[in-house]
Amino acid sequence: MKTSKTQQAQTRRQIVCQAVELIGLHGIDGVTMKQIARAAGIGDATIYKYFPNKEKLLLAFFEIAMQDAMEQSLATPDFAQFSLHEKLQRMIDAILENLLAEREFVAICKTELMKSPLLLVGDNFPGQTLLKQHVLQFLSEAEQSGEIAECAFKSFISGLFGDYLFAILNYWLKDESEEFSDTTQLVDLSLSVVVLALKSGLFNKISELGLFIVRKQLSRLLQPGSSLIDLLQLARRGLAG
Repeated sequence: MKTSKTQQAQTRRQIVCQAVELIGLHGIDGVTMKQIARAAGIGDATIYKYFPNKEKLLLAFFEIAMQDAMEQSLATPDFAQFSLHEKLQRMIDAILENLLAEREFVAICKTELMKSPLLLVGDNFPGQTLLKQHVLQFLSEAEQSGEIAECAFKSFISGLFGDYLFAILNYWLKDESEEFSDTTQLVDLSLSVVVLALKSGLFNKISELGLFIVRKQLSRLLQPGSSLIDLLQLARRGLAG
């Protein structure tokens, strides 16, 4: 009997929940995929249809937490009226709130996943596609309303948000301040700087400055007697291997 997407999502979530409980009790090396499968009430082989290894299972934990947090954020009363800063901060607050009960497990995940650090950056970051989609939407709405200056780098900025979030999570795991007040202050200040930069059009100005420098260098290099020919030959040899 074929299972529906809803049933698959429920089973996936159940597997992750059982993994969190078992790994929290026995550690990552003290639990097998078979034990997780049986705790989740599925066949020993079935678990591998959802997660080929523990690594993918740990990534799914973060992805589910972020999906839930984003749904909660969007459901916040009057969320559409929030400023860009408020929207981004609400989203991060929701993620940290969802992870708080399993903070020790988050630390276990981080230690394990850092053995393959490329899993936690760029497009590999759990929930990155959904995260990027929402941040890009927030930026576009702020741009359209005139809250921030027109920005040609919205996609690039939203793509970096996963890396920023991972850095915040890493700081939060080490934060010993009362009620994680240092993390709260870090999020507030860092988002303030980014939003102020967007309001001032700083990203576009930096881009314009970079293009100006490139043009000046090209004008200097595109002259008879310059070292351009030598540089291009060196580049070709390097790229050709």
